[in-house]
Amino acid sequence: MKVRVMDTTLRDGHQCLMATRLKTEDMLPLCEDLNKVGFHSLEVWGGATFDSALRFLNEDPWERLRALRRAMPDSKLQMLLRGQNVLGYRHYADDVVREFVRLSLKNGIDIIRVFDALNDMRNIETSIKAIKEYGGHAQGAVVYTVSPLHTIEHFVDTARTMVEMGVDSLCIKDMAGILSPHVAFELVSRLKKEFPLPLEIHSHYSSGMASMAYLKAIEAGVDIIDTALSPLALGTSQPCTESMVAALQGTPYELGLDMGILAKISQELKERKDKYAEGKNIYHGVDIHVLSSQIPGGMMSNFVSQLGADVDKLPQVIEEVPRVRADLGFPPLVTPSSQIVGSQAVLNVLAGGRYKMVSNEVKNYLAGQYGRAPGHIDKDFRKSIIGDTPVLECRPADLLAPELPAARKEVATYLEQEEDVLSYVLFPQVALKFLKERQAAKYGVDFNLADKAAEEGYPT
Repeated sequence: MKVRVMDTTLRDGHQCLMATRLKTEDMLPLCEDLNKVGFHSLEVWGGATFDSALRFLNEDPWERLRALRRAMPDSKLQMLLRGQNVLGYRHYADDVVREFVRLSLKNGIDIIRVFDALNDMRNIETSIKAIKEYGGHAQGAVVYTVSPLHTIEHFVDTARTMVEMGVDSLCIKDMAGILSPHVAFELVSRLKKEFPLPLEIHSHYSSGMASMAYLKAIEAGVDIIDTALSPLALGTSQPCTESMVAALQGTPYELGLDMGILAKISQELKERKDKYAEGKNIYHGVDIHVLSSQIPGGMMSNFVSQLGADVDKLPQVIEEVPRVRADLGFPPLVTPSSQIVGSQAVLNVLAGGRYKMVSNEVKNYLAGQYGRAPGHIDKDFRKSIIGDTPVLECRPADLLAPELPAARKEVATYLEQEEDVLSYVLFPQVALKFLKERQAAKYGVDFNLADKAAEEGYPT
């Protein structure tokens, strides 16, 4: 059985190890060779790349996608979508989800991996329907985590719902890198037995188990593994492509990728990532604490930033995270639930008492505004936080009015392409700043100064 490889270097690899700071100009020179390797697909978009391109790199994420599509015409391009959260941190109306899917496919994406942080399948249904309608490949991701309620049967039932929705393939998404080899074998075996669809496995090297989990998954029949090229592999990223190629050489599972061309790409990638402050001192090691806390690597940097001068309290925050997670019904720690749980753990520690201060996100979560919590939430605890606020029983997006018509009017002055409206809806302040500065560069007008003058009553 030939196993195929999905390369994550240009998305999850640099998201995990370089804070998503790799610029398009440093991606494009790699693309000619990446296009030749013979990967099943390349993950190049989605996740945090959209936000980071606008916020930190002054790049249009849509233009990045188009440029990568032109540079790799023979390859399938893949992205990660957060279901009803799209690429943001709240639920968006169905018209936003559908239009985002349509334009992602139009601009060059072939495969869209969809997940919901709570494994609430109601929150991915609109995405799946839109992907199928607009001609894309819909991959449903089962978010893997460990808790008293997250059993093999739970994951199989989650996958079954996605299959009934019409997904084209399935993925086991282990964002914290806590999937052990023996559980990988059991879970893959069950999923392959139950569902006649391609199955992919995505894990992070955080705990040091991912390569072993991949090997056992391969032995159990998994079809595709997610890896990253060595300069952006290991640590909180994926297992190393070159290592997996070597490990499987001469076996029935041989990957069939050319080590020579992989080495060439990796050497150039290393030289390019070393130009960045975020790329010079990447930590490729193992953090065993993830096995107990289940905290993905990206959360750690957030904690350090949130704690500031109180960074010495980080061990207390790490201990608090599992307690908050249990209080909230054991949500998997993946965006946005990881931010919800993590930020509340920080508040509990800094306030000197649990839930003396409560974030709006936790209140919204307890009111059902992110979807159905995976497990039981104590009714007295819930009431202590949100009082008599009613808890949503419906899909949260059912209560959202269409968002695109108003957004088009709000940014009509700055629109140059239909995609700009979606950038604005997802990240209003960041996108508006980008759109204004783009026009300022094009026409020599500083729209930010003009807006300020108008606010102060000066003619513009």
